[in-house]
Amino acid sequence: MFSDTTEFHRWFEQRCAANAYKVAQVPLDRLDGWSMEADSGNLVHRSGRFFSVQGLEVTDSGRAVEAWQQPIIVQPEHGILGILVKEFDGVPHCLLQAKMEPGNVNLVQLSPTVQATKSNYMRVHGGRPVPYLEHFVAPRGGEVLFDALQSEQASWFLAKRNRNMIVRTDADIPVLDDFCWLSFDQIAELLQSDDLVNMDTRTVLSGAVALRRPAVGRGAHPDDDTFDGALVRSWQQDGRSLHNTVELLSWFTEAKGRCTLSRRLVPLAGLADWSRRDGIVAHAEDRHFTVLGVGVEASNREVTGWSQPMFAPRSQGVIAFLAKRVEGVLHLLVQARIETGALDRIEMAPTVQCQPADYLTDRAGGPDPAGRPPYLDTVLTAGREQIRFDAVQSEEGGRFYHARSRYLLVEVADDFPLEAPAGFAWMTVRQLIGFVRYGSHLNVEARSLLTLLGFLPAAVREPQAVA
Repeated sequence: MFSDTTEFHRWFEQRCAANAYKVAQVPLDRLDGWSMEADSGNLVHRSGRFFSVQGLEVTDSGRAVEAWQQPIIVQPEHGILGILVKEFDGVPHCLLQAKMEPGNVNLVQLSPTVQATKSNYMRVHGGRPVPYLEHFVAPRGGEVLFDALQSEQASWFLAKRNRNMIVRTDADIPVLDDFCWLSFDQIAELLQSDDLVNMDTRTVLSGAVALRRPAVGRGAHPDDDTFDGALVRSWQQDGRSLHNTVELLSWFTEAKGRCTLSRRLVPLAGLADWSRRDGIVAHAEDRHFTVLGVGVEASNREVTGWSQPMFAPRSQGVIAFLAKRVEGVLHLLVQARIETGALDRIEMAPTVQCQPADYLTDRAGGPDPAGRPPYLDTVLTAGREQIRFDAVQSEEGGRFYHARSRYLLVEVADDFPLEAPAGFAWMTVRQLIGFVRYGSHLNVEARSLLTLLGFLPAAVREPQAVA
């Protein structure tokens, strides 16, 4: 445990220096343990496990572009993302890990207690056991506080889900070299830093935002505190929501019913507008992302050296909620987003979620005929006084290479219209938090942003409304 975050940063620097890491780009056809199938060109591991990179054909998408083809990561097994919680002197602390991932722009970030695919924790790679795994697989000790199958980045994964867990223990837990206990107050401070708390930790912590002790007495809010008095508190003031939960579930169900998206796996080698060249798989116009290979060395991982393919986005993403106060109650504008690889095809997402560079020009260099996503310009042109949160965070570093997004909360003025286009709905933070408890509702980008917002200091959470 640390007395403050200054002490943590000293420890973190020491742990980064104590281990040796190396990541080098390797042509896809020279990746150790990986090969391109002769008939399909799909990238597969010699074990038949871990994941593969295949082609995906999308039709009738209901989006600005109705049909396209792209590479996609196929990883049907569920991983475990788990955080162990223990109270010290009545203060809950989370056991987090300084973990290297080859795709992290700064290599080492704070990960959950356990962050492992099934192939990893079943030791298909022949490496060392995953520390603390016994707390998250049956039979386990401790009390399960949160447990849900949650989606991963559906633009690049096909139907990928991980088990997000929070387990509380009273047992004596030995703390290994790269692990540390952090209070929720300390985590809240660290979340304000760019590229420090990784995506897997953020998605699990959205479950902490959703946890609330039972209400006591008439009129008490059931979500006043997390873990019986830790930092994370509701943004909500007393007041009415614009829509009740039944209406929001009906809106979401209607969006699912309207969705016509169809998809099927196709050979990677036959994708339109994609080709293998110079040791990577790239788009014909050098847009969207590339598939590249890396060779990795890490002295403190279960396996100290390996190779793998990764997806590398061509540009930085923007992920943002628009916020508006309705009779004093903060509402977020949520979209029912058609997700290429999502299990249910539709998930609740932030108001804006895209790579803006993809919408600048068409093939001839003119304005993109597909049009810019709704509200993107509202976010990008927001004044400093409107921006309540703004930080650049890394996406999942185990599969995505230097993937980073700018996460924002933008509070709009009182005269901003409440009428929302089809596929969008205003809901309170409390209502959105409620949907975290269930899988296949909020996408990973929404959960990550909700964690960042849920841990904001009160002075930032509750500013005066924009005039």
